[in-house]
Amino acid sequence: MDDTVKIRARLITKEYDMYKTRADKVKAMLSVHKGKAPDFWALKGVSLEVHSGEALGIIGINGSGKSTFSNIISGIIPPTSGDLEIHGDVSIIAIGAGLKGELTGLQNIRVKALMSGMTNQEIDEIIQPVIDFADIGAFIDQPVKSYSSGMRSRLGFAIAVHQHPDILVVDEALSVGDSTFYEKCMEKMDEFKSEGKTIIFISHALAQVEQFCDKVLWMHYGDVREYGDTEEVLTHYRTFTGRFNNLSKKEKRAYQNEAKHKQAVFTLDDLYAREKAESSLPRPVSDAELKQLCARNSIGDPMSKTTWFFLIAMILAALALGTEMVRSPKPLKSALPAPTAVVQTIATETPSRPWKI
Repeated sequence: MDDTVKIRARLITKEYDMYKTRADKVKAMLSVHKGKAPDFWALKGVSLEVHSGEALGIIGINGSGKSTFSNIISGIIPPTSGDLEIHGDVSIIAIGAGLKGELTGLQNIRVKALMSGMTNQEIDEIIQPVIDFADIGAFIDQPVKSYSSGMRSRLGFAIAVHQHPDILVVDEALSVGDSTFYEKCMEKMDEFKSEGKTIIFISHALAQVEQFCDKVLWMHYGDVREYGDTEEVLTHYRTFTGRFNNLSKKEKRAYQNEAKHKQAVFTLDDLYAREKAESSLPRPVSDAELKQLCARNSIGDPMSKTTWFFLIAMILAALALGTEMVRSPKPLKSALPAPTAVVQTIATETPSRPWKI
């Protein structure tokens, strides 16, 4: 491990609009003003740095934002605010992630490799090693929709590691495999670490995290509860889960409802105020930069009035043109000469000449 930063996240947030139907979502996209759908903040300002050759474990109870954060790192979804620097190619391994159910395993290898930018020649060189690593036998020629979760995970892992990414994100992908496959995967990830590659390892299996990870990020309902040395963070996390599991069902529900309520009422102004009071950033920033980090990006914002009116004008123009074409088909027909006239014209204008073979 060296000091080269491969991932730098600064106050990453992710907001979801809790629309009840797809129609409500479409209406909000076409709205000039932001709709009134309930908000839910899956991430509330995550900051960290991960270095080359480092293995970072991400832990937390269900609903803490682990997979949301891994999807942002992988470029699958954009953050709502904050700044993210990724230095290198990223490959994510999750159960069935990116695999097309209607395609066979062999076809999925080629499709995923092509999407990662590999050439056909490069793909031909890795196909057999991928098949050997996945070890799913004759199922490689069957549609992936017929695979078990373990088989999908093994194929996804095999494809990802043979693309030789700079950053490997493993999201619960080893929780469904047998011990033999797990050991094979761990050997491959150890090899990646020795080559200076960075690994993000998300798992509920604390023994795996303890064995493999250099640092641990404990996420808790969108917040960073703790980030640091593996042994220290895991000790605190085990203490928390022990207390939490001893609660009654009613007490657990009340605790979860309170945490989710905080995610619903959270705002970026709250994030700015929190960071002003006690910064969580790896490096200090100016007030102007902090305001920029706490500002919403433009992706997913409602349309401006200008864009909205332009879109309506284009739709109306297209409808008017279509209506006029339906009402006035004659000019189009009259523009075409009769078939007999075409034949006569060709016969008149084309000089006769003998055919040569």
